Amino acid sequence: MVYVFLADGFEIIEALAPVDMLTRAGVEVKTVGVTGKLVSSSNKIRVTSDITIDEFDFYDVEAIVLPGGMPGTINLEANDKVQQAIDNAVNIDVPVCAICAAPSILGNKGLLNGKEATCFPGFEDKLAGADLSEKYVVTDGNFITARGAGVCIDFGLEIVKKLKGAEVAETVRKQIQCR
Repeated sequence: MVYVFLADGFEIIEALAPVDMLTRAGVEVKTVGVTGKLVSSSNKIRVTSDITIDEFDFYDVEAIVLPGGMPGTINLEANDKVQQAIDNAVNIDVPVCAICAAPSILGNKGLLNGKEATCFPGFEDKLAGADLSEKYVVTDGNFITARGAGVCIDFGLEIVKKLKGAEVAETVRKQIQCR
């Protein structure tokens, strides 16, 4: 199961575009409401999550996704169970995927030390020890980072590639008419 964490103030397309790409690829996905079952995006669109953080299963994790947005990133980082989910994903060696401001959460934990990574411009100082990249989407080991909303489809496809392979990702890319 891939879990996408939603906290009040999240960037809606950074969360839902990857959900869309993953489900098109046949990956099982659940959204996790960190600040409640009904979560308000950064532009006040309300989304009903599949489960709440209290229902999150630490043992059924194929990957986790952290969308950016403000104050969504701050709300994710402040949540102890999200922090535990990140630690668990690292410990069981599954992908941890973060876009926009959310890579700062990983950087603040020291997880990007020595890793190639990217983020929304202005958050680079939060990626402690990372090899900062100018690429829009970067995979280094089990960490996938991306710059922001403009590359959320590419971010989702990169997660598909990591989980299902390049051929499946390319099939989804062609299905949606993405360049």
